[in-house]
Amino acid sequence: MKGFFREMLTDEHGVVSTKRISGLICTLGLVLALVINTFTHGDIKPSDALVDAVALLAFGCLGLTSIDKFTKNKFKKD
Repeated sequence: MKGFFREMLTDEHGVVSTKRISGLICTLGLVLALVINTFTHGDIKPSDALVDAVALLAFGCLGLTSIDKFTKNKFKKD
């Protein structure tokens, strides 16, 4: 299980990817905030703009990581 998470957070060269870590932190924070929001009062909730910003940041970080996998050969210097 530990190897699975290590492999999930590293890129194709075996280096820890900061985009994947930041995307994972954003996703976990967003899920945690939304779960807490379901069990609290309506007046204690994160703003819609903040939720949208964190969701876009998570999507951007994880999406850029996927794009890097497909375009790695185009930017490789010989």
